[in-house]
Amino acid sequence: MDTLSYKTVSANKATVNKQWVLVDAEGQTLGRLASKVAIMLRGKNKPNYTPHVDCGDNVIVINAEKITMTGNKMQTKTYIRHTGYPGGQRSLTAAELIVKKPIGLVEKAVKGMLPKNKLGADLFRNLKVYEGASHNQEAQKPVAINLESFK
Repeated sequence: MDTLSYKTVSANKATVNKQWVLVDAEGQTLGRLASKVAIMLRGKNKPNYTPHVDCGDNVIVINAEKITMTGNKMQTKTYIRHTGYPGGQRSLTAAELIVKKPIGLVEKAVKGMLPKNKLGADLFRNLKVYEGASHNQEAQKPVAINLESFK
């Protein structure tokens, strides 16, 4: 009888392999880009994925203002917030938000796809979104990822 020993390997803070990844949002659809970025932030694309550990990559998204949406969503999709005062509900359409704060559109989409707990807040800090093609993480030497070939 052959005695094989298999062990489940759980990642922890000391054993995770985090990388810096660069994603170009130009011409990408918002929801599809956000779901792929959320998977990379979570680390679900790695073989040592552990649900309760931050084992994902640090993701840099550039050209956030050149994101697209399918259908008529730019005019009809609304983002609602509240000031905290009575009658303080405010709303913006996606077209208004992309003019006012283009990175907010990508950040809201990705944040909504992360866990709603302390781990999700930590994962969201690993996301950097920029307008235009320049970013401040050149020192980390990010690897450019083509999202068409990603999962």
